[in-house]
Amino acid sequence: MVQFNGINHLAMVTGDMDRTIRFWRDLLGMRLVAGLGGPGYRHYFFQLSDTDLVAFFEWTDIKPMPEKDQGKPVKGSFIFDHVSFGVETEEELWELKEKLDVAGFEVSDVIDHGFIHSIYSFDPNGIPIEFSVNVQGRDIRRNPTMIDTNPSTVTLEGSEPISDKWPKVMTHIHNSMRIVYPGAGSELFHGTKKKG
Repeated sequence: MVQFNGINHLAMVTGDMDRTIRFWRDLLGMRLVAGLGGPGYRHYFFQLSDTDLVAFFEWTDIKPMPEKDQGKPVKGSFIFDHVSFGVETEEELWELKEKLDVAGFEVSDVIDHGFIHSIYSFDPNGIPIEFSVNVQGRDIRRNPTMIDTNPSTVTLEGSEPISDKWPKVMTHIHNSMRIVYPGAGSELFHGTKKKG
């Protein structure tokens, strides 16, 4: 089974990379560790942790999203509600709340979700963000907790992956066919590059 080691990167979008750098690097304190791009195109990466990154494409015609409160239901096509970033201590959560407030960003009260305490805000692009700290003694990764009062049948199967629910791989990609193409991040939009 594949062993995941975190979120390599979340890729989001901005129309103003400089303002985005000011927020993510200078206000939140995430290092700017990589930048791809050329004329009219940028893809920059900020270090969230030793294994996780946050990335932004800069597209010139992008406008900030209208703010939608995290978790508030919507209708129609929709794909993303918010992203939560973990912090180590309760003190760091309060420090972030103060920094966001002083910098002029709307930030919620601290909310107790039982296993995490969280604050909610928005980045300059209108991206809904949450910051969370684990409640001491409540680690849902070690002790999964389901408190849904009306769970689905699939949910009741438990927290562990069930391997026979999808077709098994019968033919593996041979080493001689494993080709890695160079790219800056726009190749999928422009079409996959084929061997010459």
